[in-house]
Amino acid sequence: MTQWVLSGLAARVRTTRYPARQDQSPGVSPGFPVGRALADGDRGAVVERCPTGALTRRDRRIWVDPRRCVHCYRCARGDDALEWQQGYEWAAVATSRPAGEERTPPLSSAFARSLHVRVVDAGDCGACLHEVKQLANPYYNAHRLGFFFTPTPRHADILIVVGPGTDQMRTALEKAYTALPTPRRVIAVGACALSGSVFGPSFACSDGVRSIIPVDIEVPGGPPPPFAILHALLVATGRAQPAGWAAGTQWAARPGPAAEESGA
Repeated sequence: MTQWVLSGLAARVRTTRYPARQDQSPGVSPGFPVGRALADGDRGAVVERCPTGALTRRDRRIWVDPRRCVHCYRCARGDDALEWQQGYEWAAVATSRPAGEERTPPLSSAFARSLHVRVVDAGDCGACLHEVKQLANPYYNAHRLGFFFTPTPRHADILIVVGPGTDQMRTALEKAYTALPTPRRVIAVGACALSGSVFGPSFACSDGVRSIIPVDIEVPGGPPPPFAILHALLVATGRAQPAGWAAGTQWAARPGPAAEESGA
């Protein structure tokens, strides 16, 4: 046993200091594009290069919907490339709750250092689920912040959902949500869970988990890095401020087809 302890110390395995300070380690997913005004002669052709519909044209501007962005970087190349916003604190309060239902506030301080999480794979390709799993490794060590994973929703305070919500997982997801004791919160992680992204809506899945169960916090990205998911958990407990993109302060929500400029 002593040999393993000494070996670990010699390897200098360390844990991130986030959220006490921002982490600058390489390998974090590369942010999101930032919209811009269309100048005279600029028809916004960069919008047509987006494979997921995350970019649209309206009111002589290019608008960005992070819910659909998968970091393909096609809009970051070329003469008409968009600027990119870096960082990883992307978790925002969901704005797509059912009509008449108020947004849920952060969990009380009683949950701040002892919060249990159940993860549900609702048809994920494996990318977002892999990032969620990283929270338990020594570098991110979510346990130090009071976040623990549980195998049963009956012991969970938060439900993290990845994937677009396939038909085969609809009933299982509904049952998992119902089994959570109140107060409960749902965090949708990844572009697919937020909008269906490249997979939905289709004959096999929905346009995100919000069409199956209520969502409280949204984490965009394809996939989002572990730091973005940690930020979402901190937002859920009131220990961090949510990102402003859902309210339109950083990026604008994607307009419906009727609102887009025809032929722009």
